[in-house]
Formats: sequence, C-alpha cells, structure tokens
Amino acid sequence: MRRRTVILFFTLAIALLLGGIPAHAQAQTSSPGNGTATYGSSAGTAGGPTAGAPPYPFSGSVPAKLVLETLHISLQDAIDRGLKQNLGLLLSNEGIRSARGERWTQLSKLLPNLTTQTNVVDSQVDLATLGFTSALLPGIPKVIGPFSYFDSRAYLTQTLFDWKAINNTRSATQSVNFAKYTYKDARDLVILAVGFAYLQAIAAEARVETADAQVKTGQALYDQASDQVKAGTSPKIDGLRAQVELQTRLQQLIAAKNDFAIEKLTLARVIGLAPGQQFELTDKSLYQPLEGITVDEALKRAYATRSDYQAALAEQRAAEFAHKAAVAGYFPTLTFSGDYGAAGQHPDTSSHGVFDVRGTLNIPIFQGGSVHGDVLKADAQLEQSRQLVENLRGQIDADVRTALFNLESSAEQVKVAESNVGLAEETFIQSRDRFIAGVTDTVEVVQAQEAVASAHENYISSLYSFNYAKISLARALGLAEEGVKEYFKGK
Repeated sequence: MRRRTVILFFTLAIALLLGGIPAHAQAQTSSPGNGTATYGSSAGTAGGPTAGAPPYPFSGSVPAKLVLETLHISLQDAIDRGLKQNLGLLLSNEGIRSARGERWTQLSKLLPNLTTQTNVVDSQVDLATLGFTSALLPGIPKVIGPFSYFDSRAYLTQTLFDWKAINNTRSATQSVNFAKYTYKDARDLVILAVGFAYLQAIAAEARVETADAQVKTGQALYDQASDQVKAGTSPKIDGLRAQVELQTRLQQLIAAKNDFAIEKLTLARVIGLAPGQQFELTDKSLYQPLEGITVDEALKRAYATRSDYQAALAEQRAAEFAHKAAVAGYFPTLTFSGDYGAAGQHPDTSSHGVFDVRGTLNIPIFQGGSVHGDVLKADAQLEQSRQLVENLRGQIDADVRTALFNLESSAEQVKVAESNVGLAEETFIQSRDRFIAGVTDTVEVVQAQEAVASAHENYISSLYSFNYAKISLARALGLAEEGVKEYFKGK
C-alpha cells in the first residue's frame, strides 16, 4: 500500500511538471521584455509630395455628432478637429495611461505594502489522516476537537534594497517619457494626415472648376462650329471634332466631381466628421512663397524638436535601465516584514496581542541560468534601441533634405506652370479667333484647348506638391503645429 502511494505521488509530480512546461514557455515568449511601449513609432514618416494616404490608425477617427447645417471648414479648422477626433492620436493618448500604469506596477515593489487579515476557525482533526494511529500513540484519542480560535493581524512588508526593482522602476519612468513623446509625434502625424487629405480635396475641387470651365469652352466651340457648318462655311467634320471635344470634357467633369466627393469623404474620416455631414472647404490652393532655410539650420532644429527622435532616446534609456535590472538578478535583496494583532480562543475573551517581525536577506546562488537569460535578452533589446536611434537620426536627415528638395522643386514648377497656363490660354484664344475667321479648322482649336487643360492640370498638381512640401517640412522639423500656422498665413 505504501509503495503504491509513493508511485502515485511521483506520477502526479511528473504529470504536473510536464503540464507546466508549455505554459511556462508561453509565458516567457509573450512577456513584454523591459516593459517599454512600442506603439506609435513613426520614423521616416515625413514623406514628400508624392507620399500616399496616411496609414491606419491615422486615416480613421471617432466621428463627432451630426450637425444639420453645412459646415465651413478651413485648413486650421480641419487640423483642430483632427487633433480632437483622429483615432491615431486617441490611441496614442491611451498609451500614456498604459505606461503610467506599468510604472505604478513597478514602483509598488519598492513601496510599503500593508494588508489586514482576520481568521475565525472552527475545526476538528482526525489524527488517523495524519498518520497517527492508536498503535503508535496508545491512549491518545483518534479525534481532536471540535475547537475554535481566531487570529486578526495587520501585515506590513517593505523592500529595503532591491537593485532590480529600482532599475525596473527607472525603466518604466523612461517608458512614460517615451509614451509622452510618442503622443507629441502622433500630433504631428495627425497634422500631416489632415494636411494631406485637405490639400487633396482642394486640388480635386480645383480640377472640378477647371473641368467645368473646359466644358463651357467646349460648348461655346461646338456652338460656333455648328453655326458655321449650318452656314456652309465649315465642313461637317469640324462640327464632329467640336462635339467629340465637348463630350470628352463632360466625361472629365463627371470624373472630377466623383474624385472630389471621394476626397471629401476621406477628409471627413480623418478629422472625425459625422457620417453624412455636409461641409464646404473655405481655403483654396493659393501660392504663398516660403522663406528659405538652410539644411544645417533645419537639421539642428529637427534633432532638437522631433518628438519621435526624443521618444527613441527615451526608449534607449529605458532599455539601459532594463539591462541594469537584469544584471541585478545576481545581487542580494533585503526586505522587512512584520505583523501585529490579537489572537485567542474567542474575539471577546481570552485574546492577547501577537506579533512577528523579521528581516530577510536573500542571496541568489544558483537560479538555473534564468538571470543569464534575462541579461542576454536585455543586451539584445539595448542594442536594438541604439540601432533604432541611429537609424532614426539618419532618417531625419533624409526627411529634412527630401522636404527641402521637394519645396524648392515644386516652387519652381508652380512658377513655370503658372506661366504656361497664360501662354496656353493665349494660344487658345488666337486659335479660336482664327477658326472664327475661317483661317483654320477645329483641329488647331481642339489641340489648343487640350493644351489649356493640360496646363491647368500641371498647375494644380505643382501647387498641391508645393503646399504639401511645406507641411512635410514642418513635420520633418518636428514643428507641425507651429509650422502650419507659419507657412499658411492668412489661411
């Protein structure tokens, strides 16, 4: 019987051990490491005028309430709404709360912990279950009790020295700083996303206006050609060419209106307007030159103000403290604990004071290599954070230079495109006058009208590129909020 009990015991022990290994391994692989947050990293997001739409979650928002009247939204209004409703910024703000919670979790290991516990026990013990039989202890009763007692105490524990807990707390503090800088960087990303969507929308609106003007011009040309065909002064093919040109411009107008509606819908999602909310854009893509800034001056400002760079430095400092905490696993710890209360047979009678005070010095000797594993992981995380900082520093350099290149290039393109619009319109007027005078046919007029449409499209695209380059430069410098107000004065 005793042998069967021993075998059963070892069988259960092995089963528990084997069952606990996968759970333990899973807990190790899913552990957060040094506890630093990683949400919101935005290295290299300054982009250029050809950058795509903002990524999730900055392309989404938490919609506001529907307003019955039509809203009139300027660029600054759109940015203000985005900073309140954009999903990316809201999630980043919650990241700060999470980091603060982790810091309190780590700090609690260094602060006093006070609890109270009261036990009221009514018990009866069968000695046979403990291995005591009448043969071993003759004359002793088989059952003791029933008997009762109570014990009510307050328990206090305090860590006097734990270098690992101290450095984990410091690491969590840096993680809070990381979350705060990430939130500031998220504000810049929201401004970049809103600026992208707003400029796309007003560019689409300008294309609608241009297409509508081309339709009116095409209609006038078609009417003139039809009159001349009826009068017999022009061949029928001139009327057909004019009609084809008019239909082409109508198709472009329909497509432009559809694109404008979609761009407005995209903007509404970014800034958090209610579904179905009617609104109009009050700012137009006007050309406002920007005073030049040198590359060295721009880089100096960017390294000092870019929130994502400051966040990366804070994450590196958090990794440094996490590494110190891992090494501290080899160090001894000193704790104090004590309790005081009352105990007795009954709470109202036969009670007396009881207490227990102890100081504990824990010296690790062999821990199965767990500390060595923690140190290896902390080494890897620290090296990764250093590499990310250096990469981001290089990315900031590329962002600033790219924004300045795009700004200079697009400014020149705006000037050339604006001049080309005037030349194309003058050419069209002369071609139309020549057609009315019967000197030429509609081929020359249609080509001139297409040149006007192309010149207007180039002007709209270059103007959008220029304005977006200004927002990208503000983002690259880490001064998006101030930069939009400075670069778009009067908007």
